[in-house]
Amino acid sequence: MANIELKPACVFEQFAKINQIPRPSKHEEKMIEFLVAFGKSHNLDTKVDKTGNVLITKPATKGMENVPTVILQSHIDMVCDKLVDVKFDFHKDPIQTYIDGEWLTAKGTTLGADDGIGVAYELAILEATDIEHGKIECLFTVDEETGLTGAFGLEPGWMTGKYLINIDSEDEGQIFVSCAGGITTDSVFRYKREEAPAGYFFMEASVKGFTGGHSGDDINKKRANAIKVLGRFLYMEQSKMDLRIAHWNSGKMDNAIPRDGKVVFAVPADKKEEVMADWNIYTKGVEEEYHVSDPNAVWGMESTDACPVVEKEVACRLVMAIQAVDNGPLANCQDEALAYMVETSSNVAVVCTEDEAITVVASQRSNVSSALTNIANTIKACFELAGAEVCQHDQYPGWKMNPNSKLVAVAVEEYKKLFGKEPEVLGIHAGLECGLISEKYPKVDMMSFGPTLRFVHTPEERLLIPTAQMVWDHLLAILKNIK
Repeated sequence: MANIELKPACVFEQFAKINQIPRPSKHEEKMIEFLVAFGKSHNLDTKVDKTGNVLITKPATKGMENVPTVILQSHIDMVCDKLVDVKFDFHKDPIQTYIDGEWLTAKGTTLGADDGIGVAYELAILEATDIEHGKIECLFTVDEETGLTGAFGLEPGWMTGKYLINIDSEDEGQIFVSCAGGITTDSVFRYKREEAPAGYFFMEASVKGFTGGHSGDDINKKRANAIKVLGRFLYMEQSKMDLRIAHWNSGKMDNAIPRDGKVVFAVPADKKEEVMADWNIYTKGVEEEYHVSDPNAVWGMESTDACPVVEKEVACRLVMAIQAVDNGPLANCQDEALAYMVETSSNVAVVCTEDEAITVVASQRSNVSSALTNIANTIKACFELAGAEVCQHDQYPGWKMNPNSKLVAVAVEEYKKLFGKEPEVLGIHAGLECGLISEKYPKVDMMSFGPTLRFVHTPEERLLIPTAQMVWDHLLAILKNIK
């Protein structure tokens, strides 16, 4: 298939500029500087709050002065993930994009369309001189991906808009009106290192190439979790022989399904052939288990150098906890209209070994507050039983649907006029900043939409180019007809 043109050009030009700017979560300083310079260069009112959020205001076009103000909102940070063998520094290197048929993707890294494409839409609106709209407030929030810091820090009264359009959803033709709340659970296993018993053989088990994905939006797709897969093997071998763990590292972010991981362990030398045989049998079974969702897994088992190990009791409890802890979708919504959607889930996201501690990070989500509390307590109890120190943090609320939304009504009507079909009006299991913003601005009427993205939070992230134009046309129609 021949490559297609990037349209609308005004949006993709802004996206290209954004992808030259490093913007890992919690390191968005250069992006903030860029936005402030952009606003001032266009003679637009521009301000930055104490959290780092940027608000750029554009006056109404002639004849639209009495239209209620619309807030456009997106986040400026991105998930930074890359293929294991790719050399890339997200703090200084620009994202390298290319067109693959109808898709825009990146060379070995996340694309940054989540949510750089939302930022690009806003900048294109701010720069445009040929569209009709009322007063617009463009809100750019920081650190959405690793704590919703910008949304948490947003102050009431900073914005004046009556309507808010969040441009951070991933399926064109779908309008989102509700999202899940969430919480992160950190479990720390503290230990003293010791020498492995004499005559023990050290091995490294590894996996890479799992599909991974967003721990909310992709949690229902039965994708393999590298931590759970490695943990299953360790539990089986631990049940058969004296196994000592030295290092276990897997996963990078609490909002992504871990795609790869390595664990260094030791067993009695006379057991190494048995371990290799078990590994070969086990990996074949897992390949069959995930042959549709994760066809590109690469397995490794090799000898490695001896080193001090985690004390036996702690390592044993860690492995049992990983085997036991809930992971994946746990319940679907009970309301008939939302029965298609995951209600409650948990994702074991990161295992990180340090000198005297191993930390396990898991994230829980639910559209129901009491269910979120329950699953968070379930995960907490599991790790407490295993002797870990447990801390829960970064809790954020869900976003309740407004059944009388005038904004959604206009969006649906304009979509039908443009494309001759009904859009879907949905909830989403992923977290959106709308939940927190609605707490600060309870009277603001909100919705979320965006072009089609796939494999976000992974190096396979891609944007379906034709949908970018559709979302642009839809956005302009909403702004023109929100009267």
